[in-house]
Amino acid sequence: MNEIKDASDAGGALAHDGEALASVPETSAGLWRGDAGTLGLDSRRALLDLVKGPYLSARANPGLWAALLADEREIGSRLNDLFLELVLDRVGEVAFARNVDAGEITVPRTVRTETLTFLDTAMLLVLRQILLAREGEGRVIVGRDEVFEQLSAYRPADHDEKLFASRMNSSWMNMKNKLRVIHQAGAADDGERAEISPVLRLIVDADQVRQIEREYRRIAGGDAVGEGRPGDALETEADAADAADAADHAEEASA
Repeated sequence: MNEIKDASDAGGALAHDGEALASVPETSAGLWRGDAGTLGLDSRRALLDLVKGPYLSARANPGLWAALLADEREIGSRLNDLFLELVLDRVGEVAFARNVDAGEITVPRTVRTETLTFLDTAMLLVLRQILLAREGEGRVIVGRDEVFEQLSAYRPADHDEKLFASRMNSSWMNMKNKLRVIHQAGAADDGERAEISPVLRLIVDADQVRQIEREYRRIAGGDAVGEGRPGDALETEADAADAADAADHAEEASA
């Protein structure tokens, strides 16, 4: 008959009553007593930033960006466990997490959706076009009036200039505070100019742009511009808040 004669015969792993002994050694990789994690502190913070969203940038968080690059494979694996995938742009030095495409397998959608107005979506496209046209120049700074001028073609017939300007100002603030795809250009800036984040090039891809532009051309052909038209629902790619009950953020356009 096979028996364990003494607790020491089991390598100290079990006590006589079958419970784990208190003397089991703790892992040296832990950051606190009982920590079973394997990532370092900065890598965990980088992972958390990706989950909370909207994105992680080298310019804003150089230490976390370095940690992400060092532990890219492991952090990507942790995101996969949450049905997310890592999108990383080494040239633009930005990264975010988005829902995985699991094909025929039904998986939870970790990232929430933000419903944007028609004007919000149009402004995103204008900012993206400006970014792509000027990104070879380094930081892309744009004036608010320049963006508003390009959007003037979408003013509905029943909106006077004052009302439409108010709607555009609201969308501008959404770009800055909700989606965070534009940032204050400088400490002394009065809000008239903003820097476009390079992440905008990633979160709205060419196929999505074509779909939205087709819808806009259809609307321009006769339909009135409304606040809830097709093409104005943006999926908040970098906001995996449902996985961690974190704050609201924004990203990925869907028709």
